Amino acid sequence: MAESVAIVGYGAIGEVLAAGLLEGGGPRLSAVLVRPRQVEEARASLPAGVAVVTALGDLLACRPGLVVESAGQGAVREHGTEVLAAGVDLMVVSTGALADDAVLNALQGAAAGTGARILIPAGAIAGLDGLGSLKAAGLVSVTYTSTKPPLAWRGTPTEETLDLAGLRERTVFFEGSAREAALRYPKNANLAATVALAGLGLDRTEVRLVADPAASGNTGTIEASSEIGDMTVVMAGRASANPKTSASTAFSLLHAVRSRSATLVI
Repeated sequence: MAESVAIVGYGAIGEVLAAGLLEGGGPRLSAVLVRPRQVEEARASLPAGVAVVTALGDLLACRPGLVVESAGQGAVREHGTEVLAAGVDLMVVSTGALADDAVLNALQGAAAGTGARILIPAGAIAGLDGLGSLKAAGLVSVTYTSTKPPLAWRGTPTEETLDLAGLRERTVFFEGSAREAALRYPKNANLAATVALAGLGLDRTEVRLVADPAASGNTGTIEASSEIGDMTVVMAGRASANPKTSASTAFSLLHAVRSRSATLVI
């Protein structure tokens, strides 16, 4: 029988993931956790066989083999440990939450206690496989650059120093560690944490955040050097309905979920 999958969050990412799972041919969608104000809309767009719930206990009662978080760093903090403590694998999209050592340690402790796994998909970036190879050989440096249109940075500390609406040239407004980027920009810099966890770690991975009025979408660039060679990977994607997030994120999730039941995995 196909694995049962539940989703925490039903926004731009969760909707695309749900639609992909409902196409069939792999893991089946069993439940979606939403905010109370989203219940009617979610029930109207999902088939009767998919439970729409507002409490994690009700989600876990559907006995999923995998829970996919697509609701933000707060959802990781609020629900992650309980999911893993129930022995259920957890796929984390909002990886910036793991920049908080207390959160990461709690999740790993819960996972170790039950044998559940914390899974991190590539999201809207390419090259994590190559980065892993360089890590095994001995990484020397990793820099991740995230470039987005100015208005994608609204609601962040950037507004305190830049006139985002009036910006006329490409501007690097943050340079620092992946840990600092992920914690200061929780809705925009989760990929910084993903790249760091795949490579040199949260404190040794350098991050640049860029607002560019000429950008038509979101671009992530990894530059890495190791004992055996160098790597530069650029992933340029269109923004999703939420401009802070790339459209490719949801499809990366769908690929990762489907791979769990595939007979040929790449």
